[in-house]
Amino acid sequence: MIPIIYEDDWLVIVDKPAGLLTIPAPDKKLRTLTGILNEDLKAKGLAYRLHPCHRLDKETSGLITYAKGKSFQEKMMALFKEHKIQKTYIAFVQGRIKQDSGIIRKSIEVKAAVTHFKVLERRSNFSIVEVRPETGRKNQIRIHFKAIGHPLVGETKFAFRKDYALRAKRVCLHAKTLEFKHPLTGKSVYIESDIAGDMEKFLEKHPA
Repeated sequence: MIPIIYEDDWLVIVDKPAGLLTIPAPDKKLRTLTGILNEDLKAKGLAYRLHPCHRLDKETSGLITYAKGKSFQEKMMALFKEHKIQKTYIAFVQGRIKQDSGIIRKSIEVKAAVTHFKVLERRSNFSIVEVRPETGRKNQIRIHFKAIGHPLVGETKFAFRKDYALRAKRVCLHAKTLEFKHPLTGKSVYIESDIAGDMEKFLEKHPA
């Protein structure tokens, strides 16, 4: 069962578990979050379908937004494109970041990309960081932290696992909050998700 964190007449926000694609990848027939949600709606006899307004990597857990219908999907995607939706993530990164906060500016595929971060806690060989991407490039957070010498714990795509003693079964990245002005009601919406269970267990295994 996929936890629903928020729902109204136009919108559903769910807490995605790690290990699920948002939508099918080319030439792959794996189960996806979108497929599971819509199968559940069909089983309940509901006529509408959910359409993702943004994506999360397969390994990333946390909040993801769905629209009940294509027209509202377009409205929400416009908000994301115009940077009118504030997103924050919790990431565990390799090593102890020296500065308490900072901004990473590094283009991705020739497009400007900006990531803000704040260190919440430093442990013996990793840092717990709150991350706010200003732009939404693919794999932006993972690429940016690798660029400053602190790849995410569990990273294997943008860093060599053998270079780091600290291991995790997946990239330690969780989409924790979403904040935006509802495009139809005009009300402010703020949604927060508890950090994923496997990341909590990682913290228990690696105390300060």
